[in-house]
Amino acid sequence: MTSSTLAENSNATASGALTASSRKIGGLRKMWMWLSNDPALADQHAVGEAGDIDWYRAIPFIGVHLACFAVVFTGISAAALGVAVALYVLRMFFITAIYHRYFSHRSYSVGRVTQFVMAVLGCTAGQRGPLWWAGHHREHHLTSDTPADPHSPLQHGFLHSHTVWFLTKGSFVTPAHRVRDWYRFPELVWLERFEWVPFVALGALCFGLGVGLETYAPQLGTTGPQLLVVGFFWSSVALYHGTYSTNSIAHKYGGRRFDTTDDSRNNGWVAFLTLGEGWHNNHHRFPVSARHGLSRWELDPTWWGLKTLSRLGIVRDLRVVPESVMEAIRLGKQQ
Repeated sequence: MTSSTLAENSNATASGALTASSRKIGGLRKMWMWLSNDPALADQHAVGEAGDIDWYRAIPFIGVHLACFAVVFTGISAAALGVAVALYVLRMFFITAIYHRYFSHRSYSVGRVTQFVMAVLGCTAGQRGPLWWAGHHREHHLTSDTPADPHSPLQHGFLHSHTVWFLTKGSFVTPAHRVRDWYRFPELVWLERFEWVPFVALGALCFGLGVGLETYAPQLGTTGPQLLVVGFFWSSVALYHGTYSTNSIAHKYGGRRFDTTDDSRNNGWVAFLTLGEGWHNNHHRFPVSARHGLSRWELDPTWWGLKTLSRLGIVRDLRVVPESVMEAIRLGKQQ
């Protein structure tokens, strides 16, 4: 046997050992890396696997959907539906006002303590941490509707843009180079590691509230399991797909006021579901504006909420579209 053959066998053995080692990073260790959002997990798959489904992430996502069917055992009550609607609206506001207009675009300013509290509230939506969310969203704006766009329905199809993209192995890691401005806050970096905790805590709170209501207000006809299923899981799934509709629907269906370089659209139905995010063409033309609905009929509840918080002194320095543009819209000159 020649020395070159020995070298080849040695390399093959080493490669096999590495492959075996990679396989061993499964089970509990891989689950912990997933739970702690360890960036090293991204190094465990080949480049060609970036588009493959990450089942460690997909199975819990599917599980949240399947949990909704447990309503056949828990039943429905007006109280549970009320909690579901309230949690949908509140958490949609957390996504639109906090994750999107603040962490992604810095459309206004807040103090450091308020910033952390806002980040925790955003995590209750179950859509990863604020840095991951903002990093991928900034990537979307920089590459909108090009092949590099992580969730363009024009480039990758409707289903991929709606849900599949964030379930792939390649989307696991936060694009840190896009959110360096936030990495200087260690409390945000720490929260990013365990962003799922507020989401799970909210589910536990719903269950506890249901148990309390069953004991002290039995006339409401609700229970712990019912508030968990209807109040928490139903509202979470509705929140997921309401949010994702901005990616999939508002880049395919609707009108265009501004001639942007992408195919962003203004869609009233999406705006209704997302508290104003559906005025997406407006947003892509003026991404740093805290206001997305630019005419009287373009309802933007998130903007109304931010204006209220501004009057209360909680947020400040709201950034808006130039007055000259607003005047042109009012006069019907901007189409």
